[in-house]
Amino acid sequence: MADAETTPPTFPLPNVSNDLTGHVAVVTGASSGLGRRFALTLAAAGAHVAAAARRAERLTDLADEITAAGGVCLPIALDVTDAARIGSAIAEAEEALGLVDILVNNAGIPDAQRAHKMSLELTDAVLDTNVRAPWLLSNEVARRLIAAERPGRIVNISSMGSYHYAGNGAALYSMTKAAVNRMTEVLAVEWSRFHINVNAIAPGAFSSEMMDGMLERMGDITKFFPRKRIGDPAQLDSTLLYLVSPASTMVTGTVIGVDDGQGPR
Repeated sequence: MADAETTPPTFPLPNVSNDLTGHVAVVTGASSGLGRRFALTLAAAGAHVAAAARRAERLTDLADEITAAGGVCLPIALDVTDAARIGSAIAEAEEALGLVDILVNNAGIPDAQRAHKMSLELTDAVLDTNVRAPWLLSNEVARRLIAAERPGRIVNISSMGSYHYAGNGAALYSMTKAAVNRMTEVLAVEWSRFHINVNAIAPGAFSSEMMDGMLERMGDITKFFPRKRIGDPAQLDSTLLYLVSPASTMVTGTVIGVDDGQGPR
């Protein structure tokens, strides 16, 4: 006798919408390159965005563009190496827009020098910008979310250079991005019980001011890539939106590499 037909169990589908209405995001290094694109992308999805950067004059055009498209953008002057300014910058964003529940730690600088030739000033600047700043910013945002008993999303911008170094300069940059990866993992564990997801995106070679400088020094690097191309910042939109949307509620402590197969594994 055949077994009675059974109905398979059903599971509720997750909310996969990228609608960020009601959310407040801070994006550092938003005056150009990837950071500017991230601010535009989050605003287009409905988030109110605080765009932070050292070059505050550049943020005016960004805010105007977002406003013209129907979004909300608050320019904030912020040098992320100024630890004393970090708390007041987040407070400024919160006062104007509401509790910050999305943080994109994008600000970063290269070193582009051999390790033994780097000055102490440049060493400190790279460490302070690429490691200390995202640590302090993440803690500032998390502290406020925990006090308010609200969930949140933190996205750190790492680099595929954190996994591979060919010995041609920028050793410290590679090291700092490896630290960002580990920071992502440990803070995800520490804040999981507070429903604060911490993830990272590790781009390969994408068009940006930093990449322009590398191309000036090294020439056309695309000839070494399988697809002979550099990424457009817009090609990171889907990864960013995934990490801040309800679709990734179970994803935390993860570094997503987006590099078009450019580098070795």
